[in-house]
Amino acid sequence: MIAAADRARASRFLARFEAAGAARVEPPILLDAGPLLDLYGEDLRARAFTTFDPLRGEAVLRPDFTVPLVRAHMDAGGGAARLAYAGEVFRRQEADAARPREYLQAGIEFLGGDDPADADAEAFALFAEALAPWGATGATGDLGLLRAAVATLRTTERRRAALLRHIPRPRRFRVLMERFQGRAASRPAPTGEDAPHVGLRTAQEIAARHAALAEDAATPPVSAVEAGALEALLDLELPMAAALEALRDLEVDLPGLGPAVDRMDRRAEALSARGADVGTLPFAARAGRGAMEYYDGFTFTFAAPGGGGPTVATGGRYDALAAALGAPAGFGAVGGVVRPGLLPDPAEDRP
Repeated sequence: MIAAADRARASRFLARFEAAGAARVEPPILLDAGPLLDLYGEDLRARAFTTFDPLRGEAVLRPDFTVPLVRAHMDAGGGAARLAYAGEVFRRQEADAARPREYLQAGIEFLGGDDPADADAEAFALFAEALAPWGATGATGDLGLLRAAVATLRTTERRRAALLRHIPRPRRFRVLMERFQGRAASRPAPTGEDAPHVGLRTAQEIAARHAALAEDAATPPVSAVEAGALEALLDLELPMAAALEALRDLEVDLPGLGPAVDRMDRRAEALSARGADVGTLPFAARAGRGAMEYYDGFTFTFAAPGGGGPTVATGGRYDALAAALGAPAGFGAVGGVVRPGLLPDPAEDRP
């Protein structure tokens, strides 16, 4: 049961986003599953409520606004836009029965535009202002740095692709890096009579898998220098201005970082222009890995005050997802959501 006070807060956040130039949209609660579930990523896909209708096929209760909203926008012709929304999302909570399966989100998406750095800064500043009455504290990250670092590793394309795929899953990413450094044994590729023929895999698929395992076993390990630099990047947690200086040092061992650091530098300038103090604004390169799997660049969070409080708002850039949904080349996208039900009651309840 969603409290009336939470619905009122969601409506006020929505009004604030509309005042920032966004058009209100209302994606349906019941969506055709189709390719949508594949776009959400492994975690959210596993937590979606699905059903089957003989007339429409597989359907899903809305687990998120961004994917159906951007898809509908692109299907209608796309173009630069600002879109805002408020309403329920539905997610299974098998790991924690105390977490709600239905709750409110209010959010805004910045689609297109010719200045990604400024769009990132505007999104962050909008949430900072909206959440100011609650004293929520903001923090930032940039998964684009991690993606750039992986792309620059001197190893096979297959290994780089595996690491990129598992960036949202820190444990699997770490296991892969240990294996690619030779610190964990690779599985030998079975051959001949040892090759199992089980499940629905074809002989060609089994052969391709064996070939991939053999190639990986013969590949030299990722160098200790590159692995160490990547580990330092994952551990980087400093105020944004200081983080930029540290990232320039890491470029020595990971030269592919350069363009991503340049983008972060431009974003820092845009944040400063919108009133953020980048000398104190928290930054962690890994921040956002456990949020939405489709984030691939700038990320931000806002937490309730008091230390250890819940994350009440999240956001990030998702250019690759926009492209997968039909956006043209170079079409960027960034957005964020707030959960009104997680906000404590301020002395005066006015977002």
